[in-house]
This record gives sequence, structure tokens and C-alpha cells, in this order.
Amino acid sequence: MIIEMRTYTITPGNRARFLETFHAKSIPAHTEAGIKVLGPFLSIEDPDKFFWMRGFPDITARKQMKAKFYESELWQGELKHILLPMLEKYEVVLVEDAGNLIQW
Repeated sequence: MIIEMRTYTITPGNRARFLETFHAKSIPAHTEAGIKVLGPFLSIEDPDKFFWMRGFPDITARKQMKAKFYESELWQGELKHILLPMLEKYEVVLVEDAGNLIQW
């Protein structure tokens, strides 16, 4: 399994608003594209930061599944216009489950 470990820094004061849309629309759209989602996990130390992970069977599937999500009408017509303006910064670390321990 390939895992993206994602850290998001949201514009000050917008984490709750971002997460509301993230939970209501983005996570279901990821699931529909076959992408496994774990999180979000809220930072205790920074009120504008959260962490989440998304998983893919392999690197080839990752490319296809991400394309399905980012080319969707929901992302193109709605979510990117709502979520991206609230996103100050993000970081992605791509890792592989070497022991096949993760079974979402």
C-alpha cells in the first residue's frame, strides 16, 4: 500500500470551516474514487493545522485514483474553489507500507 501522509495549514481561524466541507464532501468523493482516507487528526498545538492520510493499493493506482478525484466535476466545479483559498500550505510525504500492516 502507498500512503500519502498529508499536513495542512489552514488560513487562520478557518480550520473548522475547512473541515466541515472536507468531511461532508471531500472524504466521500475520495471514497467514491477508491481512495482510502484516515483522519483528519487535529493538531493540539496549532489551531490552524491538521493531518490526514490517504491510501492507494500501489503507485499506478495512486495516479489513476487521484486523476479520478481531481478531474471530477465536484472538485473542478466546487471543492477547489472552496477549499484551496483556505489552504495556506500543505506538505505530502509519500511512504510505502513495507510490511503490509495497514488494512483500512
